[in-house]
Amino acid sequence: MNTSPRLARDLLAWYDANRRVLPWRAAPGECPDPYRVWLSEIMLQQTTAGRVGEYFTRFAARWPTLAALARASEDEVLAQWAGLGYYARARNLHACARTVVEKHAGRFPDTEDALLTLPGIGRYTAAAIAAIAFDLPATPVDGNVERVISRLRNIREPLPRSRPLIRRHAAVLTPRRRPGDYAQAVMDLGATICTPRSPSCTGCPWHHSCAARAAGSPAELPRRIPRPARPTRYGTAFWCLDAEGGVLLRRRPASGLLGGMVEVPTSDWTRVSGPAADPPLPGHWRELAGTVRHTFTHFHLELRVRTAQLAGRPRAPGRCFWHPVATLDAAGLPSVMRKVAQLATRA
Repeated sequence: MNTSPRLARDLLAWYDANRRVLPWRAAPGECPDPYRVWLSEIMLQQTTAGRVGEYFTRFAARWPTLAALARASEDEVLAQWAGLGYYARARNLHACARTVVEKHAGRFPDTEDALLTLPGIGRYTAAAIAAIAFDLPATPVDGNVERVISRLRNIREPLPRSRPLIRRHAAVLTPRRRPGDYAQAVMDLGATICTPRSPSCTGCPWHHSCAARAAGSPAELPRRIPRPARPTRYGTAFWCLDAEGGVLLRRRPASGLLGGMVEVPTSDWTRVSGPAADPPLPGHWRELAGTVRHTFTHFHLELRVRTAQLAGRPRAPGRCFWHPVATLDAAGLPSVMRKVAQLATRA
């Protein structure tokens, strides 16, 4: 017996009564704005909804339309993105806005295949936009959906090997009626009920059909292949102040980690902690007590911080420039560099 229609109806009924209120989500009966759907989905990649809310509200207020975002400079977008991490998303966001304006007359294409041709839009994001913005029967599968489907069908094979099977089960469940609401309902179910450690099975609209619940082991799923331990890299950050109230900053290369972002100048990040590297400018440098620690996707970083107060304002070397300390928040420093600035200013 095909239980998919009943499961979809039960979930949609639960969603109508329990849907989350999110700043990017259209109200019941309201037509979703593809621009807001796309903007939120890019921000939500590898970031939680709770953290995205403030950034989304600020972005949407500054650039309320796709055309407005396309007119912005990449530096402006990167500065507003600072703190969200995974900065390639911000560069692709800006490139995508310009591409849609230039090649699609400012309107997002309404098919998954066409959406996949745009910068920064992969399989999940294309399906999410197609379903939520255009109400097409597409099946976006994010971490919440993987968890819900793994438990519903008691899929014991660990991630990432189980992803093709999870996608097949998820696609079968996707209804042709209200697929956009259904996609958001599965995400809400994973975020609020079918949570990673302590699922609230009694409040789940699918608890009678959940195979993992019947087996008594929902919290064990999804299983995952253990990740290798992250290595640690080491470096030195140089907090350099001049006589005019400026701090020395540097623009990172456009490609690579933190590409295009503004940083406090640092040495190379090496796998072995060694003697302090040469600073970017001559001066009386002293090392501060304490260490800045930050974790990226593939490694931990530990930075010592050295500081100097210069008598004048020498010419900034290389990709460096002077920025007023008083308006440092406007520089758009990424999170790791904000930690450097906090340690230096406290000292």
